[in-house]
Formats: sequence, C-alpha cells, structure tokens
Amino acid sequence: MMCHLNKRALERLNSLESRSAELKISFITEPDVSRLVDFGVEQRGGLQAGLELARICLGDLAQVNLSPSPAGMFGSGESAGFPLVQVFTDQPLVACMGCQYGGWPINTDEFSAIASGPMRAARGKEPVLVKYGLLEREKNILGVLECSRLPEMDIIHQVADECEVESYDVTLCVAPTRSITGAVQIVARSVEATIHKLFELEFDLRAVTSGYGTAPLPPVSADDLTAIGRTNDAILYGGRVTLWLDVEDEQIVDIGPRVPSNHSAEFGRNFQEIFEASGGDFYQLDPMLFSAAEVTLISVRSGRAFCFGELRTDLIRQSFCNLVNK
Repeated sequence: MMCHLNKRALERLNSLESRSAELKISFITEPDVSRLVDFGVEQRGGLQAGLELARICLGDLAQVNLSPSPAGMFGSGESAGFPLVQVFTDQPLVACMGCQYGGWPINTDEFSAIASGPMRAARGKEPVLVKYGLLEREKNILGVLECSRLPEMDIIHQVADECEVESYDVTLCVAPTRSITGAVQIVARSVEATIHKLFELEFDLRAVTSGYGTAPLPPVSADDLTAIGRTNDAILYGGRVTLWLDVEDEQIVDIGPRVPSNHSAEFGRNFQEIFEASGGDFYQLDPMLFSAAEVTLISVRSGRAFCFGELRTDLIRQSFCNLVNK
C-alpha cells in the first residue's frame, strides 16, 4: 500500500525551511524552474541535517536517530567513540524499497549521482518497484542525490522527463558522501540494504513487517572515494539489523545464512578496495555483498529469533582510522 510518499517527504522537508540556518542547509528556489536543497555541497550541513535527510529519503515513514556504540564494540582508543546511526520502521517495504533504495543512477558526461527518495516511485522503472506495485503519480516530486555538486538544469529536466512532471515541480536534496550529512544519510540504510538482499534472494518482501538497524557513523572524508568506502564498510562490517517476518521458522532457517554480507566471496575486504577493482561501478559489484554484517530474523508466527552473520570490527577500525595496509 502506497502512502503518498512524495507528499509526505515534501511536507517533512518544507517544515525545515524555517530552520535552515540552524541545520546549516539552504533552499535554492528558481521561480518556475525547480527547487534545490543544499544539505552539504556548499553548505556545511551536520548531524541533525543528516538525520532529517535520511528521514525524508525514507518518505517520513521511519525514525532515524543517533545512539552511542556499546562499550568495547570497536575496541578502545580512537575507534571507540563512533556513534551508531539507528533506523526503525513498521513500513519497511514502502519506506526502504519504495523510497530509500539508491536504484536510479544518473550519469552524463559531466555529472554523476545516485538518486533515491520517493521520486523513484513516480519514475517507476526499477524491478522492485514494478514487482510490488510501489508506483505513484504525483505532480510534485522529491528526490535525494548523492553527489559532490549541485545539478544543473539539464539534470533537472532529465529527472522531470523520466517522472513525467514539469521541471518546476521537482525538488532535489543534495549531499556529498564525504559530508557529515551524506554519511549519516547513507549509513541509515542498514535496514534497506538487508531488505534489498532479501529481494535479490527472491524472498517475498511483503512478509517483512518491521525493521530495525544500527551501523557506526564513520568520520568525514577528504574525498568521495574514501567516503564511499567508509560508509559501505559501516554497514557491511558493522551493521546490525533485526527484521520481523511473517513466515514459518523453516523458511528463516533456509534463507537466513544467505542474508548477511558474509555470504559474499568479497566479504573480508575493505569496500574501497572492492569498489576500485570494479572500476567504480556499484552496479557491477556482487549483489550478495550488500547487507548488514549481522542479521537477526524473528518469526512473528512462532516468536523465535534466529541470528546470522558476524561483525568485523577489525575492518571497521582499519577503514575508519586509516589503518589499511597499502
């Protein structure tokens, strides 16, 4: 069931405009053209802006918070104090697959971005959207772009054309991966990544009734490549996700071992290394890699919980604290 995702997200975003200075973001409006919201390109952004952007990206159907990491989770010393990005939702299919999943690459000769947010449901071209009917026709649409610069009018026209709306009805929120805002927004994808892994395993996502996840927030990075590596490492090696499933225990026992990131042959290598080896193309990577490190699946029928996967805090320390062996 769709929930007017673009409308909900726009209402959440509009409520932030009076707080833009406090959040260190800016609303850039061109009358009769479009609206951009800078969450970290030319503006500083920050933790609260990141939490708000993550919630907008989820269609305002999830809660996103920061919490302290458990004592000793990442050892002692410089890696011990990284907070966890916590996300939970009772609408996991719609919030995560209908909105948050970064399933729309936007590429031209001079511009590259990963697009997510509820405008994907208006575009409606991705297999997961079609399979589950996660489609909506809205006059005003909102998207989130993970990229290092603000888009120009050719990109806005492209988005409008693909979503079958006018350019002046497009709102795009932009944050680079290397910014604080961008890091929070991306690390808030622990539940989304795990649910998408279930999709890759041909599991019926309508059986996922609720989701909860945490992953450590990495330090900001000097460049996008390092930031991409760290934010993905956060989920692949430090993410913990719990999903409540309306299935029998036998189905969980069958699929569970394949859900965490350690099911991939690439598991155990820092993501930056994997990404560089792929030529920098997310869509050429092993889809079995993208999931939380540790996954707990709970049957709402039996009440039994089943735990799979493993944390690799050694790889988190390498990634976050620049200890990778060259």
